[in-house]
Amino acid sequence: MNPQLLTPEIAALIPPLYHYEQTNQPPIATVKFFDPAGSWTWYVAEGEKQPDGDWLFWGAVDGFEFEYGYFTLRELETAKQGCTGIHALPIERDLYWKPVPLSELQGEPNDPETF
Repeated sequence: MNPQLLTPEIAALIPPLYHYEQTNQPPIATVKFFDPAGSWTWYVAEGEKQPDGDWLFWGAVDGFEFEYGYFTLRELETAKQGCTGIHALPIERDLYWKPVPLSELQGEPNDPETF
């Protein structure tokens, strides 16, 4: 696992899976991952370390379209395998991200109409 992608301090901020379902609170995007050479962005609202050491996240993915779903840390770490040149730049965590409700994210940051 890439320690810079998910530090222990950042992992401690992520609510466990099903947290928002159980509390009836609006889901908050706590962590943002992005492709520096593309337009895909992953927002983490909930997550838990799995028995195999990987992390399972639930949140939003802004790629071909904006959708909610599950993804893993391993998927983010291996997403660029086989790519060359600038497209091989690894997925990064937004170091300056401030948590916001998932409901405020649709269309950002890749939608030109938001600029």
